[in-house]
Amino acid sequence: MHAPLRSLLTVLVLLAAALVSPAGDTAPDRCLAPYFVVKADRDGADRFPLKSTRVTAEIAGVIADVRVVQTYENRGPGVIEATYVFPASTRAAVHGLTMTVGGRRVVAKIKERGEARRTYEQAKAAGKTASLLEQERPNVFQMNLANILPGDVVEVELAYTELLVPAEGVYEWCYPTTVGPRYSNRAAATAAPDEQWVANPYLPAGSPAPAGFTLEARLVPGMPLQEVASPTHRVAIDFRNPAEATVQLSPDEVSPANRDFLLHYRLAGDAIAGGLVLDEDAADGGHFLLMLAPPPRPPVTMIPPRDFLFVVDVSGSMNGFPLATAKTLVRELAVQLRSQDRFNVLLFAGDSQVLAPASLPATPENVAAALELLERQQGGGGTELVAAMRRALALPATAGAARIVAVITDGYVDMEPELFELVRANLGRSSVFAFGIGTSVNRHLIEGLARAGRGEPFVVTDNALAASGAAAFRAMIEAPVLTGVQVDFGGLAVSEVAPLPVPDLFARRPVVLTGRYRGKPVGTITVGGRTGEKPWNVAVDVAGASRLTSPGIIGRLWARQRIAELADLQALALDEGRRQAIVALGIAHNLLTNYTSFVAVDEVVRRAPGEPVRTVAQPSVLPEGVSNLAVGGGEVATTPEPATVLLVFISAAAIGLALWRIRPVQQGV
Repeated sequence: MHAPLRSLLTVLVLLAAALVSPAGDTAPDRCLAPYFVVKADRDGADRFPLKSTRVTAEIAGVIADVRVVQTYENRGPGVIEATYVFPASTRAAVHGLTMTVGGRRVVAKIKERGEARRTYEQAKAAGKTASLLEQERPNVFQMNLANILPGDVVEVELAYTELLVPAEGVYEWCYPTTVGPRYSNRAAATAAPDEQWVANPYLPAGSPAPAGFTLEARLVPGMPLQEVASPTHRVAIDFRNPAEATVQLSPDEVSPANRDFLLHYRLAGDAIAGGLVLDEDAADGGHFLLMLAPPPRPPVTMIPPRDFLFVVDVSGSMNGFPLATAKTLVRELAVQLRSQDRFNVLLFAGDSQVLAPASLPATPENVAAALELLERQQGGGGTELVAAMRRALALPATAGAARIVAVITDGYVDMEPELFELVRANLGRSSVFAFGIGTSVNRHLIEGLARAGRGEPFVVTDNALAASGAAAFRAMIEAPVLTGVQVDFGGLAVSEVAPLPVPDLFARRPVVLTGRYRGKPVGTITVGGRTGEKPWNVAVDVAGASRLTSPGIIGRLWARQRIAELADLQALALDEGRRQAIVALGIAHNLLTNYTSFVAVDEVVRRAPGEPVRTVAQPSVLPEGVSNLAVGGGEVATTPEPATVLLVFISAAAIGLALWRIRPVQQGV
């Protein structure tokens, strides 16, 4: 056969073979990766079973109580199982799940994760409608709904609470709306079950959201409000009185669910709604929450020489606005360096490069060279953050200077435990600050890196806020506000206080402690430390503490904090005792954790024996500002119609026959 003819036929046959390969087939060496969904109604199944998400929140004092209602509907001709990966706040204490189908309301039970999965699979096999909520990461959940019959409408409501901690007098409530695509270098064939969610379908950038989204929040902080605004969405704000406001998402928002929803509010006089709050949820005591305003920031003259290392993500998911913001941030920070400071820059994607083998003096020439190197980056490739952090932490530090590592990324990786372990094991005398950029940042990674690195997290969601965000981040990392923090609980008998030891405060954030207490709440709590070169302390009378009227809220928040600490240790080394402790906390406080899940089963058998069930993965919306380069491979979620495959084979045969017929003429020319 003529070589060009043979090559063309080979290509066409390979194309046809690729088209008939079932979606989800995994080559042994293929890595986990998100993929683009392609609608092909082969069996008429409803490809988008999630029809709407409705969010309502009540924010009282420093606690947000949130309800999320997801409505699923099957508009196809067959029975389906729907799966949906969605985000959550990293601080969310998810404590309730209910499922409503056919007018029947089923309250989910919290169970050990394996037991919950088995209960769900048994109900699915028996033809019962069931729901399963699992935590894949502290900020990523997966919902499974089994046996949704044609015409069914199923509502699933989850409830969570979270603690809001102000920075610089501004409170922020964040509701994440979509999960950014995660880069992974793990082999798909051998990935653990709790890693499979990474291979999730996505709609291409700019696609309309397939599900509706509404949001309403009621603010009742207990003192007058000075300012209420959303920097990310258009909202309608109704001030009922000076100390109460209702915020609703504007109906003219075209794509409200492709970026995090942020709500900012400030109290009159920049007050901190803090103090001591007691939750008497036990016969012999309960839980406490202590929130105290920090001291003023020390003057710049007290700041020692610093050695800055900027670790900048230039991968494909950073293309566009995120990388432009990163450049603005580094430029803002670099030009503010003092003559006694030193710095270095490490850029990473699939590989990494450094400006210099060791930190350079902060001269105008060196700063200009760093900015020129960064300006040449356009964004592309994978996100090998583990290798980049390993190289960054191995770079030599400047003797006598405070080492500050600033990691700038959108965090679209799934190797969080490895990164936290790496930072803890190699931290030395450095502080790690994580700067997240993007409309749907991986806050679990950003906050976890900062926690492991004894630093602070910071997130910028909008290019318009890049300059102000860079200035705020610079002010944050210039020097700690409070060091050597000590707490004396006096006559109050406490246990399992978190966090302990209390870390240095680098930002203007309150001192926040939670824990358990026994016996009568008496005595005085004293918190002290140093700000610059001056001592600072404050005393709180326990007898004057506020009491919660609805017991259990602070207990859940404390348990969530304790679970996060245990999970961080568990990431370092698996320990059965810690796993059991997390399970016990989850069961006792009715909380979703990595080892406990919610499962609800409607006991009515609704699917006939032998009737097939098709599993449909609800595609996620690509976050605003993230290009298609963030989604690996471009694989499709469904296979095409048989007629399409037949057409490819017919076309291949026709073209091959035509070329064969003209072959002698071509040879004679």
